[in-house]
This record gives sequence, structure tokens and C-alpha cells, in this order.
Amino acid sequence: MASKIAPGIAPVKSGADRAETGPQHVVATYHIETSLDLQHAAEVLAGEQSTGTFIRVARESDELRSRFAAQVVDLAEIPLTGASPLPGAVGDPAKRRRAQVRLRFPLSNFGASLPNLQAAVAGNLFEIKELAGIKLVDLDLPEAFAERYPGPAFGLAGTRRLMSRPSGAMIGTIIKPSIGLSPEELAEVVAELAGAGVDFMKDDELQGNGPSAPLAERVRAVMPVLKRHADRTGVMPMYAFNITDDIGRLEANHDLVVEAGGTCVMACINMIGLSGVEFLRRHASVPIHGHRAMFGAISRSDQLGFSFRAWQKLARLSGVDHLHTNGISNKFYENDSEVLDSIAAVREPLLGQSPTVPVLSSGQWAGLAHATYAATGTDDLLILAGGGIHGHPDGPAAGVRSMRAAWDSARRGEATATALAGSADFRRAAETFGAPRG
Repeated sequence: MASKIAPGIAPVKSGADRAETGPQHVVATYHIETSLDLQHAAEVLAGEQSTGTFIRVARESDELRSRFAAQVVDLAEIPLTGASPLPGAVGDPAKRRRAQVRLRFPLSNFGASLPNLQAAVAGNLFEIKELAGIKLVDLDLPEAFAERYPGPAFGLAGTRRLMSRPSGAMIGTIIKPSIGLSPEELAEVVAELAGAGVDFMKDDELQGNGPSAPLAERVRAVMPVLKRHADRTGVMPMYAFNITDDIGRLEANHDLVVEAGGTCVMACINMIGLSGVEFLRRHASVPIHGHRAMFGAISRSDQLGFSFRAWQKLARLSGVDHLHTNGISNKFYENDSEVLDSIAAVREPLLGQSPTVPVLSSGQWAGLAHATYAATGTDDLLILAGGGIHGHPDGPAAGVRSMRAAWDSARRGEATATALAGSADFRRAAETFGAPRG
């Protein structure tokens, strides 16, 4: 990946570096762009986010800097993106270069606190004029964060247990239309989906606690349907009610769902913040479905914000049991490679905590099952098909059956053609959504 090492900064040997960082440091990896000397720009970044300012001040002693200053661990030049520099960047744009930089921050600067960690590794640095671009792409965190933040309470194992799906892909959907259904209409949709064997349903992120379908009325409409289904079958699908709200209302919204027998709540992570998620995690007695709405605002640009790989670590530490990753062939901006890296990132161990469930969504349908399974090598996934289920030509129940048939076939190692031959629902889906990806 690296094409050149900046003068005066030697590459760090991975094994030795990991030992050096130990339990007392956070290492943040960035992609930066600058028209200035790369090493100088990296040092400005390190100084601004720890002990430094635009000039050396009287009490910024060498001893203080040795204890508290962020250090440039390594720096390697990488290809420039070609995008325009960020507004206000200084220097000649024709001389702009791009580098991967790793900074080591003393844990004692902020402690094992997610809000204060963010202030250090992702605070004012986005405004530094010496940088024509800066994106936080990864974080290496010490065990101290796991000691303070327990992470998911339920994770993969707890989710499978609650939805009675011990193996195989977890098939789910978003209620469609996203908003506009009355509570009575919502109950009808839920009954049809439950009868078709869906594992999971959720409110759309747009369906909050508005006057047209308040949370309390949705709960009163949905839970009797799910309970009757459970009485008949012994299985109750999981429904994630969107309880996103001001932090002071999260407990009451959660309790409303749980007291009615609900088994999942949903929160939009970026709307309530990591501290809001952590607050909910300490109170919650059911899994937290973490929606990433607004994530594109901090990630879509290659030159600014967070990568998903970095952000998902913070979301998982804060306590979400499920985390949206997007899916392949999606309707949004991410390509398959980016999506697959996001899924892999969520599945990687994090400080010994329970595994978070990757949630695939956006344009998903039965015809993506074989390609997704082949690319990820797992069905420990929650697959959400909104239009891919509700838009099936024979109705939502057929949409659920098409998803189940395709994913079961993929798990058995069959070809897509075999799955199509064996499922009329899958064939009808293909007539509407196009040729499946094999």
C-alpha cells in the first residue's frame, strides 16, 4: 500500500509496535492530504490534538510533552484521490500529497471514555488548515475500554436465542411503507410476515414517535399479533421498535416495549450519540438494534470523516447488539468491496466482547443470497429486505419464502440455478428484480 516513507520517520514493525502501545495508548490511523511537507503536517496534527497549539507556550515543557504529547508512529505516502482539497486548506494545491499516518495517544490524556476519546482522535483535527483532507480510518484500543464498556449484552448468540433461529441466515424486513400505515394496518402486515416465517421485523428509522402512529399505539397493535403467533407456533419473531428520542425519554420508551412483551428496541446511533447508546445499554433488558442513519455524512467522502471500520468499534463498545453494514448491490453509494469490508469488520473480535450481528440492508432480495454467502463465508447475518420482500409480485409472505429458499440453498452449497428450480417464490422474485447474482 505504501509508496514512500516520509523523511525522518521510520516504519514501525508491527509486532514491536503493538507491544509498545500496550494498555496505555490508543493508536489512531488516518489518511491525510496536504500541500505541505508530510512529516510537518503529521506533527501539526499530533500537536493540535494533544499538548500543542500554533506556538510553543511557556509551560509546554519537554517533560510534559514526553508524557502527554501524541506521537507520530509512522507515515507512508499513498496515492492521491484526485478530489479537490477541503475548503481553507493552505499551500499550493498542485503540490498536494496523501499519506497514511498513525498517531499514538497516551490513554492518560482522556481515559477510557468514548466521548473524550473522540475529542482527541476526531475533534478539531478536521478543521486544521494545514490539512487538505483527513479521515480517521482505524483505531487500536486498549483493554481499558472493555473494562468500562461491556459492549453488546446479547450479540449474536442472544439474538438467535430470542428469535428461535439457532442456525442459518436470520431473515428480516423493514415495515413498508416506511411511514403512513395506521397501527391497525401495521398489525395486518406483521401478521402476514409472521405467518410466512420471518425472523425479524423493524420500524423504519423514519418511524419515530410522531402523532400519526405513536410508539405506544404501535406497540399495542403489534405485540398481541406476535403473542398470538407465538401461542400457535412456539416461536415469536423479533420486532425492533424504534425508540430513538431525546436521551431523557429512552428509558421510558424501552420500558414501554419490554412491559408489553417486546424483545428488541432500535436506536439510531448518530441521532442519540454514543453516550445515548451507552445510557440505553445500561438500562436495556432486550437487544439494541443499532441503525447507522446519517453515517454517510461522516463517511461518504474519502477526504473527511470516519471510515466504517473505525466508527463501528465505537458503536459496538457503546453496546449495540446489531449494527447496519449495508449489503452488496445496494441502492446507496458503497461498492461491494466496501460493504464486505464493513461486514468483516463487525465480525472481527473486539476486546473480548460478545459478537455484534452484522445487519445487511438496502436493496437486498433473494437473488443476492448466493453471492453474499460466497463473499462472506457465513450466514451469521441479519438480512433485511424491505422492497425485496414487500415488493414481491405475490406479496410479502412470498417475499419472505423467496429469501428463506435462497439463503437455505446457498448454505447447502447449491448453485443459484438449483435454488431457482426448487422455489417458485424465488423464480417470481427474479421476474421482478432481475437476474440473481451467482
